[in-house]
Amino acid sequence: MKKYQVKINGMTCTGCEQQIDTALNGIGAKNIETIFQRGESVFELPDDINAESVRQAIKQANYQPEEIEEISLLDLKSFELHNKDDYDLLIIGSGGAAFSAAIKSIEYGAKVGIIEREIVGGTCVNIGCVPSKTLLRAGEINHFAKENPFTGLQTSAGEVDLSSLVNQKDELVSKLRNQKYIDLIDEYGINLIKGEAKFFDENTVEVNGRKLSAKRFLIATGASPSIPTISGLEEVNYLTSTTLLELKKMPKRLTVIGSGYIGLELGQLFHNLGSEVTLIQRSERLLKEYDPEISEAVEKVLTEQGINLVTGATYERIEQVGEVKKVYVTVNGKDNVVESDQLLIATGRKPNTDTLNLSAAGVKVGKRNEILINDYARTSNEKIYAAGDVTLGPQFVYVAAYEGGVVADNAIGGLNKRLDLSVVPTVTFIKPSIATVGLTEEQAKEQGYDVKTSLLSLDAVPRALVNHETTGVFKIVADAKTLKVLGVHIVSENAGDVIYAASLVVKFGLTVEDLKDSLAPYLTMAEGLRLTALTFDKDVAKLSCCAG
Repeated sequence: MKKYQVKINGMTCTGCEQQIDTALNGIGAKNIETIFQRGESVFELPDDINAESVRQAIKQANYQPEEIEEISLLDLKSFELHNKDDYDLLIIGSGGAAFSAAIKSIEYGAKVGIIEREIVGGTCVNIGCVPSKTLLRAGEINHFAKENPFTGLQTSAGEVDLSSLVNQKDELVSKLRNQKYIDLIDEYGINLIKGEAKFFDENTVEVNGRKLSAKRFLIATGASPSIPTISGLEEVNYLTSTTLLELKKMPKRLTVIGSGYIGLELGQLFHNLGSEVTLIQRSERLLKEYDPEISEAVEKVLTEQGINLVTGATYERIEQVGEVKKVYVTVNGKDNVVESDQLLIATGRKPNTDTLNLSAAGVKVGKRNEILINDYARTSNEKIYAAGDVTLGPQFVYVAAYEGGVVADNAIGGLNKRLDLSVVPTVTFIKPSIATVGLTEEQAKEQGYDVKTSLLSLDAVPRALVNHETTGVFKIVADAKTLKVLGVHIVSENAGDVIYAASLVVKFGLTVEDLKDSLAPYLTMAEGLRLTALTFDKDVAKLSCCAG
């Protein structure tokens, strides 16, 4: 008799274990131990039964066998000796993807470890979503105190105490980090390993000189600010999205290089708190990946608010004289110098893969050192998965958490789930906010659709009228033949709340007619979605309130 181990995809419960045991017993296997959470079965076979018989038996039971390995007595002894360091799933990183995968894997019955070199919780709670959005709210309140659109209201704002705001932000971050991450470590029985991980080989990582093995790995190390190559920048004391939120003193002038969602949010934040803000970008058009109407609405908003926009810029050099940062640019053939007290670099993010020694594990990366994954979140090493920002997919914590859950289902549950990122809503939290889902008009045409669109200015939306804030737009992109909604794009207050309904419309293939036939509460921004649908064949300006 010889002992074997086989990896099996498709097992989801103890009933699956029984079916595998029956199948293997049918070909003469003895001492069978099948564990669905681990996706494996260990058993003994008579010498005259080969591995192909095992493979066929498992397939006939409607499961998918992977590698079949013979286990020697020496291997078994070694496995038992090192069992304390072995994991079913070992995760590098401790953000949204990591905890989502860890919790679901433990629910499957797996032994899970998380390796973290810095602060538990990842980008979102520590240096991204939570700290920026709470400060953005503070900025909005300060802005309204200085400028409100209502006659008869006397409001004013004093000097901002940035140090106090940042301290309050830090308290919130600490509270949520504990509630949503640290406290869950003991709650779920996750093993937390502090230190920097690097792969020793395809089955082992090394942390603080200690080697740890696992049946499956998840790389969820996130991303960090990417710094462009501009002459003189390395000699300047610049800020990133992380360090900007640690400032304790308000800058009188702030220059932002880059005007993607990070640059827009943080630029408007400091403008609302009282800084003179200049946004600089290489592209001629703001938010060039969005529909032109969205870009135009956002540019109008920022200009009306008093933020300086410099587009189509070529960076010549950057220098620092005393505390003053000088950015030398050429725009339309003319030289210009933008001076400020602080300089923020917001030109995108890069994956955190440099220290992982991925080559030792046979994990392939892309041109920007992002980890390449397939539709099942597997890397080029089938034992290793990746999720979240480290793959440079949509960089949102809710996407990372979704991907982490899929990894758990596949790596531990053996479900072979495909990632589905065909409908991902995005929100940029400026005021008014930008929210989109589905295809832009250009993308729809590139995919071969005969496109029909509807555009509604915010001055036709009752909620915007009563708010006295009418700069913005709703746009629906539809298939001209079926009127199936392909994409929705919004610039308005509460656009991020409205976009969830639009996401369901796009995901489930609803049509413009479905939107028209649905009731929308009056004086909500969500009503703008229905009004935009009506605009396909009506002038809503000529309708009474709520009429359709």
